[in-house]
Amino acid sequence: MRAVAIKKSSREKTTGFQEMGTLRCDGCGEAFFIGHNPRWADHWVAARQAKWLEKVLGEEHERDRKHSDRIELPD
Repeated sequence: MRAVAIKKSSREKTTGFQEMGTLRCDGCGEAFFIGHNPRWADHWVAARQAKWLEKVLGEEHERDRKHSDRIELPD
């Protein structure tokens, strides 16, 4: 796994991932840690993934779905 978003309020482990930033959901304020495998860490990719995650979180609110504690991010 190269990149994940992990809900900061969860008990999911972030060990082994390099922190690339944090994204806060506009709908509920939940914060997500964006982490990359240190061998593949790339700030440009992380910025693109943050935009993708923003859309996914918004869609979850539209469908009245809860956010997962861990979301695998696209490359």
